[in-house]
Amino acid sequence: MYLHLGQNEIVPDHRIIGIFDLDKCSYEKRTREYLAGAEKEGVVLDVSGDLPKSFVVCDHPYHPQIVYLSQLNTSTLKNRAESGKLVL
Repeated sequence: MYLHLGQNEIVPDHRIIGIFDLDKCSYEKRTREYLAGAEKEGVVLDVSGDLPKSFVVCDHPYHPQIVYLSQLNTSTLKNRAESGKLVL
């Protein structure tokens, strides 16, 4: 199955490591450090097209991890993942 993250970005669900709420997680120092490090490594893809609400961490064949910033909130992504349908 696949998960549509927004802005025509689709990832295989078996590659998803975690889906996180950007507002709730960004208060933590470790999360900010993780995102800053990922940005520095160039493995952050902003598919939000606007103000991101969540970030999705995925494994990737060419990098240990890749981080997608999405305009969709975590509950929407969770519902899409659980439905088993590709919602565009």
